Amino acid sequence: MARQSRLPSLDAPLGRTGMLQRAPQPSQDRFGRFSEAFARGMGTSGFLIGMTIFVVLWLAWNTFAPRELQFDPREYNYTLLTLILSLQASYAAPLILLAQNRQDDRDRVQIEQDRQRAERNLADTEYLAREIVALRMALTDVSDEVVTRDVLRTELRAALERFDVRAERAEDGAGR
Repeated sequence: MARQSRLPSLDAPLGRTGMLQRAPQPSQDRFGRFSEAFARGMGTSGFLIGMTIFVVLWLAWNTFAPRELQFDPREYNYTLLTLILSLQASYAAPLILLAQNRQDDRDRVQIEQDRQRAERNLADTEYLAREIVALRMALTDVSDEVVTRDVLRTELRAALERFDVRAERAEDGAGR
């Protein structure tokens, strides 16, 4: 009988196994995401239109339906409708505030990242400006004249001719 290795398998995660293994934990941020989805849904025109239709139907039914079919009669000032709308508002307000706080936190982080990026860009720009000034100063120190395109071409041609001469000498020396 072959002896099984105690080395972990590459397709299995490291950690505890068997009965001691912990079940996956739900996201700590699940309620925050729920509140954002709730606030996002309540802020749509579809929600407002739907809520308006619901209230109009409620009022129409409890006003014009036969007395024995009304569940929130007009004589009692639509107490159940008032209670439902108050309950909705009492839950909606804190959820919307929670969603706004989360958005403020995200905005704060984004602003900090933008500030750091702007600082890096400024530092890079200042460094490049100093390098350009240093190059200009170095070029004007080499000669009293400003390096023009013609002067630069002349210098490059002279360097190329020197290179060609050296290459010819190297070929002549290797050919012997």
